[in-house]
Amino acid sequence: MASPSPVAASLARRTTAAAPELVETLPDGRLRCLSCGHRCPLPEGREGVCRVRYRKDGVLRVPRGYVGALQCDPIEKKPYFHALPGSDALSFGMLGCDLHCAYCQNWFTSQSIRDPEAVGTPRDVEAAELVAVARECGAPTIVSTYNEPLITSEWAVEVFRAAKADGLYTGYVSNGNGTPQVLDYIRPWIDFYKVDLKSMDDKHYRQLGGVLQNVLETIAGIHERGIWLEVLTLVIPEFNDSDEELRKAARFVSSISRDIPWHVTAFHPDYKMTDRGATPVETLLKACEIGTAEGLRYVYAGNIPGRVGQWENTRCPSCGKTVIERYGFRVRRNRLVAGACPDCGTAIPGRWNERVQGTTRTHGIPLPVV
Repeated sequence: MASPSPVAASLARRTTAAAPELVETLPDGRLRCLSCGHRCPLPEGREGVCRVRYRKDGVLRVPRGYVGALQCDPIEKKPYFHALPGSDALSFGMLGCDLHCAYCQNWFTSQSIRDPEAVGTPRDVEAAELVAVARECGAPTIVSTYNEPLITSEWAVEVFRAAKADGLYTGYVSNGNGTPQVLDYIRPWIDFYKVDLKSMDDKHYRQLGGVLQNVLETIAGIHERGIWLEVLTLVIPEFNDSDEELRKAARFVSSISRDIPWHVTAFHPDYKMTDRGATPVETLLKACEIGTAEGLRYVYAGNIPGRVGQWENTRCPSCGKTVIERYGFRVRRNRLVAGACPDCGTAIPGRWNERVQGTTRTHGIPLPVV
């Protein structure tokens, strides 16, 4: 095992045994971790690619009982556009990731174990405390984000159990590098799932530390399990912004379901990828047109508020009327009636609850752990 970083050493006491569903004992005695697509086979004393799941004394140890980031956000920031629009989400994250994207916007938490420049700091907390914070800030949803939630699924499920018992919704913001086993494990406790489909080129995925096919299979698996799914592609100049690649992404999402919202969002230079400019508005508009041409009913452009016209809004696919009007992450007007278009009655797919949705109230308020 590599020498632990200071952050890794501080996390060692914040662990528990892995869920039996996410461990397989191999014939040679190694333990295979099934929390992400790497499926790491671990001999004694070794850690997985994520560097937060490791084997010690014959047990696969996994993260528990802390947060590396905590904030109350508009749910549209996740982004979920078809789940409780205009409501808030308590967003929590741990530390670590199974990928190493050079452009990661959450690198301070996701890369804190690999990168000494990252500043993520764990704070001890229990699941009931996170539920109390969600209630205090009026958030009907708790979302695991900021790092890769698949590799901390045991903790997420513990939090989600408490959240569901208190009547809250739950969600993942994930890279989608999953396994059937981890999807089955979280399925009873999760309502919403957003996947970053980073590229349709496997070579690009391998540069980021992943495998394209794992992500495609996970997207299909989420939809098959009935979890509400939205897919996002961060459109990066000279990486994944060609017409061909955008068309492949849209075609794949459409092949799973035409009703899956596809978000195409603008890249801004960040972390280790500062060698190119931000995504032009024209590129996002082109991506939206491609998505629509490939049959997707709900395509959205993000990260450039007020500059992409109709592509921030939800429109009825039957009559074309706007049913949810947005500016960036803010819901200006929500005209849905029982999840349907008020003009023609067409049902809009999503997860709706008129008791908690409305117009956006908060603006990313940092919260203390209670």
